[in-house]
Amino acid sequence: MADLPRKLVAEALGTALLLATVVGSGIMGDRLAGGNVAIALLANTVATGAGLVALILTFGPVSGAHFNAAVTLAMGARGELPRAHVLPYLLAQVVGAFAGVAAAHLMFEEPIFAASQHVRAGGAQLFSEFVATFTLLTVIWNVVRTRPSAVPYAVGATITAAYWFTASTSFANPTVSLARAATNTFAGIRPSDVPGFVVAQLLGAAAATGLAAWFTSAPSESAP
Repeated sequence: MADLPRKLVAEALGTALLLATVVGSGIMGDRLAGGNVAIALLANTVATGAGLVALILTFGPVSGAHFNAAVTLAMGARGELPRAHVLPYLLAQVVGAFAGVAAAHLMFEEPIFAASQHVRAGGAQLFSEFVATFTLLTVIWNVVRTRPSAVPYAVGATITAAYWFTASTSFANPTVSLARAATNTFAGIRPSDVPGFVVAQLLGAAAATGLAAWFTSAPSESAP
């Protein structure tokens, strides 16, 4: 438990910087794109994917660099994170996420917090979040097992791709979803749409975690 404070600071700071990246690049892209939503999304995508790689490389050795309640809950369920650390991790991530939104708003002279009006509702959006989170956790579990040093790049690449192949632009993160409800900018989500996103994300994470457990429990082909 002696290292827990360091881990919590790493989770809070990493999540704050992630949200500052997501929200800040969304604001910058939107302002510079001249109304071209595709260009704004591309700017948001590149910054988020690159930022994730850098943040996981930076904080991974300290806390595991979850920055994501779905990852933390899955790690706890698999016994790869002590159960006593799960709730503190979640709280640190939420505090960091809202701090990151506030930091982005301060940098771009926006109100510190503002409820988003960006509608992200409907079955397609929810299924997209299930698929995005399932994909992210499937990548994490399998790359951690086979090439752990490649995890930062695999996660960054997965989120970069999922921004474009999902209708929801791949939040894939309950913590991020919560905090993005507090920004009425390009990256925001209407608060009433957050619960559906969170449920879909947790279901996607559970499905990926169950599949990973099944993969790793399969007997070796060379076994008698």
